Amino acid sequence: MSDSPAIRILTVDDHPLFRSGVAALLASQPDMQLVAEGGSGVEAVRQFRAHRPDVTLMDLQMPEMNGLEATIAIRAEFPDARIIVLTTYVGDVQVLRALQAGAHAYMLKTLVDTELLETIRAVHGGKKALSAEASFQLAEHATDESLTPAEIEVLRLIAAGNANKQIADRLAVTEDTIKGRVKNILSKLGAHDRTHAAIIGVRRGIIGLSD
Repeated sequence: MSDSPAIRILTVDDHPLFRSGVAALLASQPDMQLVAEGGSGVEAVRQFRAHRPDVTLMDLQMPEMNGLEATIAIRAEFPDARIIVLTTYVGDVQVLRALQAGAHAYMLKTLVDTELLETIRAVHGGKKALSAEASFQLAEHATDESLTPAEIEVLRLIAAGNANKQIADRLAVTEDTIKGRVKNILSKLGAHDRTHAAIIGVRRGIIGLSD
C-alpha cells in the first residue's frame, strides 16, 4: 500500500465539526490524504477544479448550491469524478437522484466511523456502494408508481401549509384539478391524509429537506 500514491480526498459539508471529524479519521490512514475542504456546493465545484481529488465526499443539503447540483456540475466537467454522498437522509427518491446525478456511493453519516474508509477505497477502485439502509429503501419502493412533476409541486405546496384553493390560485388551475392531484398523491404514497402525504414526501426525499 505504501508503494501506491495516497488517495486524494475532498470533503464538502456545511458543518465544520463534521468536516473535522472526517479529517481526523482520514489522517489516521497512511493511504489517504485530505487535499481540500468546502462548505457549500459552489465551493465543492471550485475546490474540485483546483485540486482534482481522487474521491469527493459530498453532503446533500448545503447553502448556495446543494450536493446534487454540485455533483451534476462536477460530473459534467469531469466525467471521471468519483463522488460519495454522505448524508443524514436515506429516502429512496433521494438515493435515486444522487445515483442519477453520478454519485458512486451513498452512505449515512452515522456510518462514517465504521464504513467510510472501506467505501472510499472501494469507490477509488472503481466500485459503487450503497449503505444497507439505502438499499432497503430502494428495494421497498422499487415498484411504486412515481409522482408526476405536477403532483410533486402540489405536494410541496401542501407541505408548506397551503389549502387546495391557495394551491389552485398559485398554479393557475381549478380547485377540482388540485383535488384530483391530491387524490392521486394520497393513492400513490399510500397516505391517510394530506399531512401524512407531506411526511412521507419528506422522508422519501420527494420534496425538499433541510440538513
